[in-house]
Amino acid sequence: MRLMSSRLPLVALLLMATSAIAASSTFEPRGTWSASPKSSDPSTLNVQLRQGPHRNMGFTEPRASFQGLSTTDGATTFTLPREAGTFRFEGQFQDGQGAGHYRFDASNDFLKKMATLGYSDITPEVQFQLAATHVTTARIQALAALGYKQLSTEELIQSGIFDVTPEYVRGMSDAGYPGLSFKELVESRIHRVTPQRVKEFSGVGFAKLPWNQLTAMSIHGVTPDFVKQMRELGFKDLTQEQILAFRIHGVTPEFVKQMREAGYPNVTPDELVALRIHGIDHVFIRDMSGAAPKKK
Repeated sequence: MRLMSSRLPLVALLLMATSAIAASSTFEPRGTWSASPKSSDPSTLNVQLRQGPHRNMGFTEPRASFQGLSTTDGATTFTLPREAGTFRFEGQFQDGQGAGHYRFDASNDFLKKMATLGYSDITPEVQFQLAATHVTTARIQALAALGYKQLSTEELIQSGIFDVTPEYVRGMSDAGYPGLSFKELVESRIHRVTPQRVKEFSGVGFAKLPWNQLTAMSIHGVTPDFVKQMRELGFKDLTQEQILAFRIHGVTPEFVKQMREAGYPNVTPDELVALRIHGIDHVFIRDMSGAAPKKK
């Protein structure tokens, strides 16, 4: 079976396209902002920065990172300090939702440090993006020490957007995936491949998968829990290709149970996939059984 190639999700493409648009037009270190609490984690704030119809950046930040932040109703001023510079916000909050104007004060010290690391051509918009994505000189140095030297400024920004940290690189190496390219690390992050996920797959019989197969599992939504459920239904020796085919074609634990109850207790993995491909389910079998001529 041909594995689906690793492709960037739409959100990733939009983020990277935003960076490209920003680099191609006049940059102004100011604009409007909006903010709202992240429903899944009230201790964080989702911030959107806008500089026009085609200049938007967003990030989620722990509330503790801001200085002077108050989300109570009324006027507000607060800052977000970064090594690359400081974001200064003013505006209003109401019912936990905020909006207003901001400006970005770039740090000259940051530019000097970047120059010592070989980045002497940092533009104002790149510095802004490095600040927004929280890329520090310490991260750049640590990644270089791990073999990722002289990354392009676009790659540095990607390391911030997708959280490619030295800790993540070391974790993936310890999990059995040393020497991944920077592009592979970004793809791993996009598809939520983590050292913990590698460990969980190993626990259900899929240890030391090739990197492209590991990412394919995540791309198609194969989880360790899904594998475990299928094992409990008696499919003890499923291959990686078979479990992928199950997810791609919609063979769920419920579907397996329905087909067995419909009179096919010994249906095989390949037969289950074929049934799904041809649109045959328990309802179809029931209807066909009802329409069959009765024997005299």
